[in-house]
Amino acid sequence: MNDPARFICIGTHHKTGTIWMRKVWHVIAAEQNIPLMQCYRWQKLAQAAETGPQIIVNWASTFPPKLMEMAHARFIHIIRDPRDVLLSGMRYHRKAPVANEKFLRTPREEWGGLNYKSYLNSLPDDTARLIFEMENKHATTLSEMLKWPWGNPRARELRYEDLIEDEDCSLFRSVLEEFAIEGLDIDHAVKTYWDNSLFGGLATPENRTWRQQRHVTASRVTDWRSQLPREIAEIYAERHGAALVKLGYEDHPTEWVDLCPAGEALARATG
Repeated sequence: MNDPARFICIGTHHKTGTIWMRKVWHVIAAEQNIPLMQCYRWQKLAQAAETGPQIIVNWASTFPPKLMEMAHARFIHIIRDPRDVLLSGMRYHRKAPVANEKFLRTPREEWGGLNYKSYLNSLPDDTARLIFEMENKHATTLSEMLKWPWGNPRARELRYEDLIEDEDCSLFRSVLEEFAIEGLDIDHAVKTYWDNSLFGGLATPENRTWRQQRHVTASRVTDWRSQLPREIAEIYAERHGAALVKLGYEDHPTEWVDLCPAGEALARATG
């Protein structure tokens, strides 16, 4: 990576810290007077800054290949344990404002004319809701994670689980120092990151926006060991166990299933 870096590109996936990163990078852009743009198609690159820094975001991590090949572009790609994405997604989609997500508000014939949120809430229990979520929005999110072009030397792959415990901001700082984006004040950016993190300036719920409050659904970094029913884990392992291995969250596609609580144990824990 000998070329001077100008573009810093932030890629997340649904329920992997998107609201968090959106806030952090929009504040960095505003406070440091750095242009920020979303980019899902290569034609949008014509609007990027010709000199100096440029922040580029893509909340599905589907950056155009042309951008991925640019020598002056650097990428932060954030993933999360898919089992926690499943749990967080199901909880959030039950209460999320439909105006914010097109997929939540669009009625579908196969759901009896209901939209995603209404159909999800019409299901009898969390088991049914988790299966529905797994087969729909979660499947799309997991597919996007797997399609990421792993191994790009200009990209840093980060886990949500590591970022949410980055209380001294050393991980975030190390990435920015490695990238050395032309015109980006790293100290200022790190402060912005801390100010807008749940372990930092947002540790007190009163300091969070209403939207941030809506997205905080997990009680700990990893919920699946205590919250994912074993019967759902068995289905998940059969369908997506290989994905967990590919993403580095498991060494074996199915051996983790027994870590999940059986029905009675889960009922005692949550009752």
